[in-house]
Amino acid sequence: MSQDQIEVEGLCKFYRVNERAAGLGASVYSIFRRRYKTVEAVNDISFSLQAGEVVGFLGPNGAGKTTTLKVLSGLLHPNAGRAQVLGHAPWRREREFLRYISLVMGQRTQLLWDIPAMDSFLVNKAIYDIPDGQFHETLDELVALLDLEPLLKKQVRALSLGERMKCELAASLLHRPSILFLDEPTIGVDITMQGRLRAFIAEYNRRTGATVLLTSHYMADVTALCRRVLVIHHGKLLYDGALSSLADRLAPFKVIRLDLEPDQTPLDFSHFGEVLHEDDGKVTFRVPKSDTASVIAHLLAEVAVADLTVEDPPIEEVIDRIFQEAAV
Repeated sequence: MSQDQIEVEGLCKFYRVNERAAGLGASVYSIFRRRYKTVEAVNDISFSLQAGEVVGFLGPNGAGKTTTLKVLSGLLHPNAGRAQVLGHAPWRREREFLRYISLVMGQRTQLLWDIPAMDSFLVNKAIYDIPDGQFHETLDELVALLDLEPLLKKQVRALSLGERMKCELAASLLHRPSILFLDEPTIGVDITMQGRLRAFIAEYNRRTGATVLLTSHYMADVTALCRRVLVIHHGKLLYDGALSSLADRLAPFKVIRLDLEPDQTPLDFSHFGEVLHEDDGKVTFRVPKSDTASVIAHLLAEVAVADLTVEDPPIEEVIDRIFQEAAV
């Protein structure tokens, strides 16, 4: 049976932020009397991850995702609650904890800007005291998986964003972490590179059994890698469960797409369902899941259909509905 490698219970992280109005007068006033506002970045969230899980952590900007990852990786101390990663309290920064975790932030770099990527890898080898044999074995594997050979001798500042992200991942995995926190690992890279990075993360998880907590604004990252998702908004956890169940819970309908035969006469499709789009022989509408079979039967009987597809609603739409419900 899998055991929990990450446990979070009632976790809270608040910030005290100075506020002042614009202008010289407000600046002078703030010298003598400051006004502060408490920002609840993370507010009483609880969840756990089992060994080998790849879990998506979703939410809009400012929802608390990165703060949570920073607490779990030991960069921040929480105000309240409990968190354990591999049996350790992360903020104690114990050596045995740091050896088995890694945090990759798409908007931050751990590579040294003015030297080749390989030199940064050697720095990490020294920091983690990786034996020579293990280092070269792991490096060879990462070079093959990420196609890094042409990049190893390049100065980091000369790498493209996609090339740098591949090297960032490699640098983070040289010590073979069993816990991987990924904060927007594909941000800013092109679609082709996004696909390659997703494939690499999936393969790394398959080969090593590493536990992965992933934040991303690209739903393609989440749908490609995660069966389970956590949804956070304004610091509160709104959903924890199967990705597939999101649509079942909050979008109980199907999307039907039709390509019509050229000889199909104009028809009012609104009696089949809610029409979302209609143009040049193509019609898209949605119907309640319970009515899908009967609607399709009527369509095939009454309409000259060249092609018909039935889809679940886009997961982005489902996530949007969660946030809208939370705001009410």
